[in-house]
Amino acid sequence: MSTMENRKYIFVMGGVMSGVGKGITTSSIGAILKARGYKITALKIDPYVNVDAGTMNPTEHGEVFVLDDGDETDQDMGNYERFMGVTLSRDNYMTTGRVYESVIHRERNLEFGGKCVQVVPHIPLEVINRIVHASNKDKSEITLIEIGGTVGEYENILFMEAIRMM
Repeated sequence: MSTMENRKYIFVMGGVMSGVGKGITTSSIGAILKARGYKITALKIDPYVNVDAGTMNPTEHGEVFVLDDGDETDQDMGNYERFMGVTLSRDNYMTTGRVYESVIHRERNLEFGGKCVQVVPHIPLEVINRIVHASNKDKSEITLIEIGGTVGEYENILFMEAIRMM
C-alpha cells in the first residue's frame, strides 16, 4: 500500500470557465493509468456549500449520480466509475458543506481540545485528511482529484490551500 510520502496525486482544475471537460479528462487519465497497471482512485471536490448534490436543481447543475452506498453526487462520479472500472464511495466525494459539517461536528465533540477552530488551518487540514483517507481506503498508488468550478472562484481558495499544504 502506498503511503502519503510515495503516493502520487494528480489535481485537475479548470481555467477561467466551468464545463470544459475536467471530469472526462480526469476519467480518461485514470483509465490510461489503470491500463498501465497502476492502482488508482479518484475524488471529486465540489466547492458549493450543499452537503451533497441530491437537493440541487438538475437543470442547473446536471444529473445526480447515486453511488452504491447511497451518496448523491456529481455526475462526474459516474464517469469515473465507468471509465476507470472502480466502485467509489462517499469517501471519494467532497463538498465545502461536507467539509465544514465535519469540522463543526468535531468541534462540538471537543476533538480540538478547546482550541480556537479556524478556517485556516483546520478546513484545509480536513480536506487533506479526506484525500488521504480515500486514497488509503482504496489502496491507490495514484489518486486523481478533480476540483469543480474554476481557479478564479473564491470558493476554491481553501481547496487550493490544501493542495499547497500537501
